[in-house]
Amino acid sequence: MDINSFRAELETRLIIEKEYIIQELSMMNEDPEKLELLGKFNEKYKELVRRIANEEGIDLNAFYTHENSSDNLTYEQIILGKTMSVYDKLADELYVEITRTN
Repeated sequence: MDINSFRAELETRLIIEKEYIIQELSMMNEDPEKLELLGKFNEKYKELVRRIANEEGIDLNAFYTHENSSDNLTYEQIILGKTMSVYDKLADELYVEITRTN
């Protein structure tokens, strides 16, 4: 699986997780409890990266080798770097939902 396919799969799954968290939000009354959902979303992001990598047989601790790069980065570092924008966008959308319901 190339990084763009990985990113697309991760985005699809994160959108679903975001929707589940928004549903949880409707059952909460306390603001601190609502903000904890952002931490939960962050954990889901990391969990999904590990799960997709496992499904695709990617060793996140192995060094990423690319003919045009001399960096010694792991697959995990590469994947997190390439997918962080997806997470940031969805986390921002979730934050707006959380603060809107106050």
